[in-house]
Amino acid sequence: MLASYPIQNLKGVGPKQLEKLQRLGLSTVQDLLFHLPLRYQDKTRLTPMENLLPGQEVLVEGAIFSQHLTKGRRSSLLVKIQSPGGVFLTLRFFHFHYRQAQQFTRGKTLRVFGEVRTGPNGFEMVHPAYQFIDAQNPPSLEDTLTPTYPTTEGFGQASLLKLMKQALALLKQYPLEELLPAELLKAENLPDLNKAIVTLHQPQPDDDLGLIKRFQHPAQQRLIIEELISHQIGLQQLRQLEKQRLAPALPPSRMASRLIASLPFTLTAAQQRVLQEIHQDLSQAHPMQRLVQGDVGSGKTIVAALAAIQAAEAGYQVAIMAPTEILAEQHRNAFTEWLEPLGIETAWLSGKMKAAEKRHTLSRVESTQAKVVIGTHALFQESVNFDSLGLVIIDEQHRFGVHQRLSLQQKGQKIVLEDDNIQTNESTEYHPHQLIMTATPIPRTLAMTAYGDLDLSVIDERPPGRQSIDTAVISNEKRGDVMSHLAEKCQQGVQAYWVCPLIEESELLHAQAAEVTATQFADRWPQLRIGLIHGRLKGDQKAQVMRAFKAHELDLLVATTVIEVGVNVPNASLMIIENAERLGLAQLHQLRGRVGRGSLKSHCVLLYQPPLSETGKARLQIMRETDDGFRIAEEDLKIRGPGEILGTRQTGGLQFRIADLKRDGVWIPLAQYWSAQLVENDQAEVNKLQERWIGEKIEYQHA
Repeated sequence: MLASYPIQNLKGVGPKQLEKLQRLGLSTVQDLLFHLPLRYQDKTRLTPMENLLPGQEVLVEGAIFSQHLTKGRRSSLLVKIQSPGGVFLTLRFFHFHYRQAQQFTRGKTLRVFGEVRTGPNGFEMVHPAYQFIDAQNPPSLEDTLTPTYPTTEGFGQASLLKLMKQALALLKQYPLEELLPAELLKAENLPDLNKAIVTLHQPQPDDDLGLIKRFQHPAQQRLIIEELISHQIGLQQLRQLEKQRLAPALPPSRMASRLIASLPFTLTAAQQRVLQEIHQDLSQAHPMQRLVQGDVGSGKTIVAALAAIQAAEAGYQVAIMAPTEILAEQHRNAFTEWLEPLGIETAWLSGKMKAAEKRHTLSRVESTQAKVVIGTHALFQESVNFDSLGLVIIDEQHRFGVHQRLSLQQKGQKIVLEDDNIQTNESTEYHPHQLIMTATPIPRTLAMTAYGDLDLSVIDERPPGRQSIDTAVISNEKRGDVMSHLAEKCQQGVQAYWVCPLIEESELLHAQAAEVTATQFADRWPQLRIGLIHGRLKGDQKAQVMRAFKAHELDLLVATTVIEVGVNVPNASLMIIENAERLGLAQLHQLRGRVGRGSLKSHCVLLYQPPLSETGKARLQIMRETDDGFRIAEEDLKIRGPGEILGTRQTGGLQFRIADLKRDGVWIPLAQYWSAQLVENDQAEVNKLQERWIGEKIEYQHA
């Protein structure tokens, strides 16, 4: 009943309030009950001022000792209170009225709640909640934690608390349906749904407040598990849907062995294992949905090429999509070198091509003359028509939006299978196989949650001869010394990168522009052969610079982060990353991966602008300690959280109400198991769980 009980039926919800509640995603009383506190304020006990520590959120009492106004660019009201033992605490107000200031007279007793900070004259609280109390007859303390809810502009905590009390009263009359199996609740010693909800909105004195603050209370874990199960159900259903679709079954390739025999290197055991998994998928009559993770330099491109050969040899077309012109150009060169000697024609499609060249390429694609088509987002365009698209390979797919991935997949839905064993008709849709690659290792818990609809392969072995990269962290104050060292190394035959995060000067961000840096090197070391590359160059200009660098016609490449992925110059063995503290761990790791790709011992220098934040220190320390992308990914998850790591793929999809992948990853295997049980045995419960937790957002999972 509460799942359909309109929130506007609650007292105090008019048209304007309803509009604000709907901005929070609240339309029914059930929505309101699942609008859980972000955190709790502990006003159940007083903390002596003698025991205060910075960062604590506490309730304290003290007598007003003084108050005065400070003048300047930002005036403030300072109220100093004193404990019976003579310890002082300053209350700082930036927004106040003069009548408010007059209330703070010496000797009155205040009860104050806020966060303790270190101020110019000892501990202080900024804009604390406060009340004047009678020291001889003080009011009783709260007997439960005070919840703090997510709010929206114009609808504060007090209004939400009033509505929540009404919703909880209705919950007692009309309990919500229990949707989790009784054996699960018993095995994990978890409370029923309604008891868990009441506990989280109104924690009692005998509840473990410490567990609640750490999100380890059984009531929280009960809801976390249900939400994770509902999410996993969506992935299970998507897997089932994919297995019901038809795709071309591609027989094993004979040409693949010819390419492998011609390579100047031997495939690693990890590459061979992943190839076997891909070949097995491609031989099935339903679409492959496989994510291949491999650290920088692990050899994903040759794996993709061998998969492409299997599709092309069977008579189908392959689309290979990369997020940047540089990476697409690298793929173009590699695939052309490997495939055209086998008689497999490739085509290149870029958004910056001239009209006549583009028309010619499109006709080759439409006529199936071009079997393997490589490009950027230009492959999505309506004018691109594949005749028989059998395999889609997407590199660094987290950089593409959900709709972009779908639009490319849909270009293969008109395939007509030439197979006497399959009864076809005009209304049957066929889907291309999909191979998704990323050089950004994704932590296991995150991959199980965000990519649970995909089969996962990991290339966890470096090619023979690849060496680890030594990394140093150096203050920007020694930038001149680093430049001199680099110039000396280049004169000895070393090739180097110098990466600048910005194209133009910005004093605010303390970042040297790529153009300025290139000029500085040219002025001081005119004998150096210097290339410059950044996002504002045209595609053919970037390609020209990259070809010159790869041919060792340049000693130094000064670049922005456009070289983050796809650049493969085995002779380059030195990289300097300027203002490294401004970049995330994954980006730093990707940039560093541009060196160490040959047999030369490689080095990376991370220049930073002091002072470093705690997060900045943690990032750079991890980079110095390891070049293992999987460990770096785990640390990145701890620092940044899942949303930023996944980027655009899951926009709107991983906005959990209570679950947190960093904190609750331990529950994901359990959620996977029970979601599979429910999907197999109880479709009615499955639908109700999906509606309760995901609702209208179910559609994102079908991307």
